[in-house]
Amino acid sequence: MSDILFIKTSSLGDVIHHMPAVTDARRHRPDARIGWVVEEAFAPLVRLHGAVDSIIPVASRRWRRSPLSPSTWHEFGAFKRAMREQTHDIVIDAQGLVRSALIARFAHGRRHGYDSESVRERAASWFYDVHHRVDRARHAITRNRMLTGHVLGFVPEGVPDFGLDRAALMGGAATRDVILLHATARPEKEWPVARWVALAQALDTNGYGIVLPWGTEAERRRSVEIAAAVPNAKVPERQPLDAVARMIARSAFVVGVDTGLLHLAAALGVPLVAIFTGTEPGQHGPLGPGKIDVVGALGAMPSFTEVHTAVERIAG
Repeated sequence: MSDILFIKTSSLGDVIHHMPAVTDARRHRPDARIGWVVEEAFAPLVRLHGAVDSIIPVASRRWRRSPLSPSTWHEFGAFKRAMREQTHDIVIDAQGLVRSALIARFAHGRRHGYDSESVRERAASWFYDVHHRVDRARHAITRNRMLTGHVLGFVPEGVPDFGLDRAALMGGAATRDVILLHATARPEKEWPVARWVALAQALDTNGYGIVLPWGTEAERRRSVEIAAAVPNAKVPERQPLDAVARMIARSAFVVGVDTGLLHLAAALGVPLVAIFTGTEPGQHGPLGPGKIDVVGALGAMPSFTEVHTAVERIAG
C-alpha cells in the first residue's frame, strides 16, 4: 500500500478538473490511500468522490481576510500539524502556485510538481523534489491527468471519469427545472442580465422551472432581478456544495457562463449550454459525459439567439 496526497485547493473549477486524475490514480493504485488538501468550502464536494480516503481542509481564503488575528494563527497551526502528522510516499502539487507549493512543503513525502516551463507560477517549481513537464496549452483536465500519470507511471487513457454518480445524487427522476448559472467573479465572463431575462422567459413559456443559484450578495441581487421578470422562478438559499451538486444532478439541463458550477454540471453528465465571453473554450471548456454545447469564445460574446438555439439543441 502507498499513500498519495494531492494538493489542489481551489478554485471550484480547478477542483472539478482535478477529479479525473484522482480517479486515474485509484484505478492504477487500487490499494493506495489517497488524500486531498482542498479549500474548506470545496471539501463537501470532494467527499462525494469515491476514490478519496481522507481530506485535509485548508482555510487560506478565510485566513487572508484576517491574517493577524489569533484565531487565524491558531487554525493555521492546527493545519500545519495535521499535514505533518501524516507520512505520504508521494505528494503531488497539481495547483502549481507558490501558495500550494508551500503547502506541499508542510507534507512528509517526496514532492512532485510541474517543471519551471509547465507550472503556473515559475517560483513554485523551486519547492518540488521531482519535476514533470506537461504542455501548458493542454486542457486543464488533461494536464492534471498527465501530471498524475507521470508521477505514478502510467499513461492516462479514455474519457475523463470525475468519480461522481449523478443517479445516486438525484435520488429519483430528473425534474423540469433549468438552472441558470449567471454568477461569476470575473466581469469579462458575464452575459448581460437582459439576455438572461429573455432566456428565462422563453424557457418558462416552454414549461420549464427556472432556478437561479448565487454565491455572493451581488450575485443574489442579480438572481432576484432576473427572477422578478419570470413567473415562478426560484432563487434558492445559499447551500453547501454537496447540496448544490444534488440540485444540479436533478435538473433537466443547465445554462451557464464559464464558472465552477458549470463544470460541476458537466462532470455530473447533466446536459448544458456553456456561454463563453472572456476565456478560451479550448483550454477551459466543460468536458463530461452529457450533451454539451459551447457558444461564444474569448472576446466574442454570443447573442440571445445563439444561446437560445443551443438550448433548443440540447433540450430536443
